[in-house]
Amino acid sequence: MTLGQYLFDCLKQEGITEIFGVPGDYNFNLLDTLEKYEGIQLISGRNELNCGYAADGYARVKGIGAFITTFGVGEMSACNAIAGAYSEHVPLIHIVGSPKSMEQKAHRLLHHTLMDGDYDVFRKVYEPITAYTAMLTPENAEMEVPKAIRMAKQLKKPVYLTVALDLVMKPVVRRNGQTAEPAKTNGYSLQSAIAHARQLLEQARNVVILVDMNTLRYGLQAHVQKLAEQMNVPVASMMQGKSAFDETHPQYIGMYGGAFASGNVRSIVEGADCVIAVGLVWSDSNTAVFTAKLNPLKTVDIQPNAVKVGEAAYTDIMAEDMLNALQTIGYRQTKPIPVVSFPYDAAGGGPEQPISAAFYYPRIQRMLKENDIVIVETGTLIYGMSQIRLPKGATYIAQGGWQSIGYATPAAFGASVAAKNRRVLLFTGDGSLQFTAQEISSMLENGCRPIIFVLHNGVYTIEKYLNVKTENQKYNRIPNWKYTKLTEVFGGDAFTAEVRTNRELDEAIKQALTQNANKLCIIEMMVSDPMDAPDYVHKMRKHLEEQEKRQN
Repeated sequence: MTLGQYLFDCLKQEGITEIFGVPGDYNFNLLDTLEKYEGIQLISGRNELNCGYAADGYARVKGIGAFITTFGVGEMSACNAIAGAYSEHVPLIHIVGSPKSMEQKAHRLLHHTLMDGDYDVFRKVYEPITAYTAMLTPENAEMEVPKAIRMAKQLKKPVYLTVALDLVMKPVVRRNGQTAEPAKTNGYSLQSAIAHARQLLEQARNVVILVDMNTLRYGLQAHVQKLAEQMNVPVASMMQGKSAFDETHPQYIGMYGGAFASGNVRSIVEGADCVIAVGLVWSDSNTAVFTAKLNPLKTVDIQPNAVKVGEAAYTDIMAEDMLNALQTIGYRQTKPIPVVSFPYDAAGGGPEQPISAAFYYPRIQRMLKENDIVIVETGTLIYGMSQIRLPKGATYIAQGGWQSIGYATPAAFGASVAAKNRRVLLFTGDGSLQFTAQEISSMLENGCRPIIFVLHNGVYTIEKYLNVKTENQKYNRIPNWKYTKLTEVFGGDAFTAEVRTNRELDEAIKQALTQNANKLCIIEMMVSDPMDAPDYVHKMRKHLEEQEKRQN
């Protein structure tokens, strides 16, 4: 078995059936091996950055993803995607084809290098933004490949593997490698944490569960739902944890976003005697610029492999075991789940009124179906869509922390490849789409049929809201593209519509729901007011203005 075959065997065992990539002369042997390999298909992207984003979207649907780049120029282009996956806890396998091993040892000055003979420099660049890096050889492959995959899965982070061009087709040196033992819970630590949590719950009359990003990444959704139902307590999600709890469930109360959250959700969460937080990430975007108010003394903070109850930390506890053990306490809240209203349950606006955030978000919520994959771009859309109530089984993908503009379009391509039988909906702004519009070509090439909503308002609206010092900035203007014409440029067939009124939007959605069975759809939403934004963004702007006044 060659090194290349062994590598792809290991990836196939993880359920990877597609690998994204861009050809380059240092990865030809990898791609040639992959073309002949049964069970994994190469999916070509338009550039390496987009391939990284696509592999990220794929991994969020299937659990792990992979992509191949060439040495130097290719891997450096993909750095942003890898950093985003690291920030967002997404397991990716980044495979890099490098120059021939003898040329590296001789420190020859080759193209795609820094012309200094250093062939380890780019791997070192990747060290801080990956969980593991390795240079593969026939002698170490049986140790390094499984280890890298294990690290990616356990830590939910990307890993980096590079292999020289001439080593890909060399036979692997077989070794009797030992399988690493999976992480286990320390029984004494778990007992101590549960005893402490019991003390907290015995004094609590109002308990709430908060789900966040690592609930999703570590597959804890079913355990959380079982605990919530047994305890009969309300459940809220953080922004980066959206879709981690069934939003049609009668115990779901909405998204908690600190001072920017709806009044009901905020009062329930902040007024709780005990908060059970699962996979919480205390980031600025997740906590509404750190306006979230959770009393640490009343919080059970459950992380993937550790628990904190109040001020006490308990290590070596797997989150699944802690969630299951909490059920044995026997706590059950007797009062009924609070009745809450969701921001977009009612669709307003007359038929001929111009579309605006107040009108299109309710219509989007109404069109969503069970098991949809919803991909949202950073900007005003990420805040507005966070308030949407998702249908049962929906997967929600957004870069809530890294927030790289342009991520969502190639991520939607990756998600479409990962889940060919599920409907994919992409929500992106005009500025963001101009970063990575090429991947619509990849969608068409591979028969993907997402429904794409493009918010066309001619500016980076979110940047205008975040900058409270100046107005009418020229640098926030965007060139006026004809987004419905993109599919013509890319040589594909699609349903497209340009809409300005609620009636036109309703009709376009109706058509897209029909046409989507056979073709990609683009709905270009023309919004004349560049400052039109959801309520969440207005609250954020007000907070930033108050902060600016205090500083002055």
